Amino acid sequence: MDLLRSLPLGLYLEQPQTWLHKIDPRVKFAWLMSFLTSYILANNFWRVLLVVLLIIATLIARIPRRVWQQQMGWLLILSFFVLAIGAISPDGMGVNYQSRLPANEQILTQQANSNKILQEPASNHKYSYVLFHKGPVKVTRYSLDLAVRLSTIIFTVIYSTNLYLLTTAPEEITSGIESLMQPLRRFKLPVTEIALTLTLSLRFIPLVLEEVQNLFRSVMTRAINWKKLGLKGGFKVWMTVAERLLENLLLRADQMANAMMVRGFTSPNEHRVQWHDLRFKARDWLAIATLILFWGIRLAIGTEV
Repeated sequence: MDLLRSLPLGLYLEQPQTWLHKIDPRVKFAWLMSFLTSYILANNFWRVLLVVLLIIATLIARIPRRVWQQQMGWLLILSFFVLAIGAISPDGMGVNYQSRLPANEQILTQQANSNKILQEPASNHKYSYVLFHKGPVKVTRYSLDLAVRLSTIIFTVIYSTNLYLLTTAPEEITSGIESLMQPLRRFKLPVTEIALTLTLSLRFIPLVLEEVQNLFRSVMTRAINWKKLGLKGGFKVWMTVAERLLENLLLRADQMANAMMVRGFTSPNEHRVQWHDLRFKARDWLAIATLILFWGIRLAIGTEV
């Protein structure tokens, strides 16, 4: 089992270089925030549209299939199960249904003939709060709406963030966020320190996956008889593995800190590295214009009524 290849969450794809790689990191960050914030107070059509846009962007970018197939597949399966479970779950509205028909059937029969013309057009537009009800399975309008909201937000938040990390190098992310945070220097906020911490955090993600993978392989190669150990014994084994994982991660962090001190990273103000020269190009301005169009469509048809 190779976590770094089968499930590369949060990892940067160096090759091949797609058109998403070449867009300015500040523009991509604006797009990411747009996907995460346009979901607020949006209707279900817009929520589903965000999922479709993410899938289309992945296909158009020509990212290798081996990279996104399992990630997108597992997320779509998870979202589908959330949609199914949420749709058949009780909506929690607690609606008490009360008959609108009069108690006297004779009055109803007399009024039926006189109101026949008015009732016929209304019968063409029947409204039903319960969309599907067969046995214990019951789907209402409110439960389906909640299910669509929850399933789409799971896919949008996870996959949009992963797509951003997949096509943007950690140094580019740091430079872009540091550039966007420059106005905060007036309030004496440690912008450089925050950017450096972000870079180290992004660089630490592959190390965590590597340590988890190595410990998992070490447990599998020992051919442990889990049935003989029982629940208590299995719990002790996994607690030992978790303890070893924490020790290894702390050791990696100490090694990284020592390497920075040897290279003179005593303070961001004394040893500062300019990772990238950020300049907007023609494709970046095109992406910004598309982003403005994106928000225009969102405000026109995506707002929840």
